Amino acid sequence: MTTITPQRIAQIEARFAELQAMMASGDLDSEKFVAVSKEYAEIEPVAEAAARVKALRDEQQELAEMLAGDDAEMRAMAADEVDGVKKAMEKAEHALALQLLPKDSADDRPAMIEIRAGTGGDEAALFAGDLYRMYSRYAELQGWKVDLISANASEVGGFKEVVANIQGKGVFAKLKFESGVHRVQRVPETESGGRIHTSAATVAILPEPEEVDIKIRTEDLRIDTYRASGAGGQHVNKTDSAIRITHLPTGLVVQCQDGKSQHKNKAQALKVLAARLYEQERAAVQSEEAEARKSMVGSGDRSERIRTYNYPQGRVTDHRINVTLHKLPEIIEGSALGELIDALIAEDEASRLANLDG
Repeated sequence: MTTITPQRIAQIEARFAELQAMMASGDLDSEKFVAVSKEYAEIEPVAEAAARVKALRDEQQELAEMLAGDDAEMRAMAADEVDGVKKAMEKAEHALALQLLPKDSADDRPAMIEIRAGTGGDEAALFAGDLYRMYSRYAELQGWKVDLISANASEVGGFKEVVANIQGKGVFAKLKFESGVHRVQRVPETESGGRIHTSAATVAILPEPEEVDIKIRTEDLRIDTYRASGAGGQHVNKTDSAIRITHLPTGLVVQCQDGKSQHKNKAQALKVLAARLYEQERAAVQSEEAEARKSMVGSGDRSERIRTYNYPQGRVTDHRINVTLHKLPEIIEGSALGELIDALIAEDEASRLANLDG
């Protein structure tokens, strides 16, 4: 367990008081006020956690003095409270240590989710559809909003590829460990012999960048329009509303044909392109930090097999943390997915705390 020194707590208190005084002074210009307000919002939960630890340490000191005193009644009273305060202290120090861990600047942001059918043909496309519904239902339970950006439907159902934007606070923090290869083991509906097939789909979770993060120059883009295809309503194949954007410096290609409006499709495609470029930049920075970031839950590499959904046994296994839940129907419908997500977040936090201690 990481121990936070009294000096560190005093530093947190001093900075929090300084920010409070600056905001109350009325002497800040608008730009400085925004910067101070942002830092204040970030440090406030840290200061609250630090104050809780300080108060419990003071209480522990008082109890220790009572236990060492001559008054038998006071000693008995202190003895009754020692264990409870000790447990509260351990919990408070852990909470403060988590607050002091380096934050991923993208954690509070909305995210793009991209799901692609992998090996397994039609069954992989059906599984990609199952995953999209799972995340959509989980998002609904979190109070988030899901906007479909583009979808390449399979003839048998499901998707060859589907891209959506998920809006809400802390979306990326919750979903970032979902990137990777998801594997399904089940008997396809079309399989008369009852043999279990293994198929896969890849999931990529990309934080949505702010405008200041990514600047896309018009001269770096090649924009093509084409006629949408597939089951999409009467507008399909009648207007050149579909958009394909190629980012020339990187070779990244994004396309969107879901909306009837060419203008809307272009805006959505640019949004996806910005997210992919931002993720490339983040990956480059994180590769420089390399081993420090590789925790027990993996690197976030979308080629890494992370989870298996076994239908005959009704179980889901996350291979990174060796957790198996016999709740496959509840996970696929989104209601129990949070148990896996919370376990991944807890493992990541524990690993980073251990790295601090080491």
